[in-house]
This record gives sequence, structure tokens and C-alpha cells, in this order.
Amino acid sequence: MQPIPCRCPCCRPRRGGSDALSRRQLLGRLAGVALAGGAGLLLPRRAGAEDPAPPVEQARALVLSCIDFRFVEQEHAFLARQQLSGAVDWVALAGASLALTGFPHRADARAFWDQLQLSRSLHHIPEVILVDHQDCGAYAAIHPEPFFDLQAEQEFHARTLRRARDQILAREPQLSVQLYFARLDGDVVPIPA
Repeated sequence: MQPIPCRCPCCRPRRGGSDALSRRQLLGRLAGVALAGGAGLLLPRRAGAEDPAPPVEQARALVLSCIDFRFVEQEHAFLARQQLSGAVDWVALAGASLALTGFPHRADARAFWDQLQLSRSLHHIPEVILVDHQDCGAYAAIHPEPFFDLQAEQEFHARTLRRARDQILAREPQLSVQLYFARLDGDVVPIPA
């Protein structure tokens, strides 16, 4: 004898045929019921009614940037111009691409690889975006002399960005990897292959 499936708001089948709810969906529904004072449990669901905004199941990219607070708004604005707002997983490590070399700490490289695997398995990302920036303190530790011009500093970062891209593609050849350099003047420029 088959059990009769429950059709309450918390147990109804998901789109795509799976009967299981994600943790995020279940918690969202429970929060909604709590905010409504539990009334949602008593109200029948309209036939064919859909959630107003279904959760995004696939991020469009994983972004690796530096922890430097001076560039956060600039990077968000850059991603918005690329139509990526709210559609990326984000990892911030001191030195950004430099972290993949294990500097300043080997744990940073391990953290990146762990986050990349999680982003791939949970959100099915097709792309990684690496963003280094001008006047980076982590880079100053390996290049203590000041740069004489912006182009020299950008090229120094470009070499590490390209090495990081090559490491990612060696492990995950199906991914696309984009390289960028954020400048203090507000520009975020692509680094050519």
C-alpha cells in the first residue's frame, strides 16, 4: 500500500520532480509560517500557485577577490555591469590570485580549492572570475619595492593571475576563467590571456 503524499506547503513536491526540499527552501517556508503566526498552516494552497521568486539553483560564476575593503563596492559595481549581481559565489582571500600559490598561508590555497569544489557541486558554476587589485598589501610582502608605474604593477599581478588561471584549468578544464585587475581610480580592467 502506497502512502498518500502530503501536500502541505512544507512538503509539496519541488519543480523538477524531486519530493525533497532543500534546507534553504524548508527554512524559508518555516520562517514564512512563523512570521504569519502559523496561519499559513491553516490556509489551503491555491492549485497551480507558484512561489513568487523560485530560488536560483545555479550561480553564474565563482569570484575570487582580495579582502581589501577599499575595493568591495567597486567590485560589486563591476559585477553589476557584467549582469552578475546576485548570481555569483564569492571567496575573498588576502592577495586574491596570490592565495593560490599558498601565500600568505597554505591554508588560503586549500580554502580556495574547497570553495571551488563546493561552488561547482552546489551551484554548478561554469566560470571563475579572479580579481586582483592595485596597492595590495599581500603582494607588497613579496614585492617590497614600490612600483614605479601602474602598468608595471598590473603586469606583475597579471603573471600571478595567469598562473592561478592555469592551476584552475589544470584541475577543472571545463571551466572558463576570467582575469581582472582593479585600479584605485575605479577601473576594473581585463587581463589578456
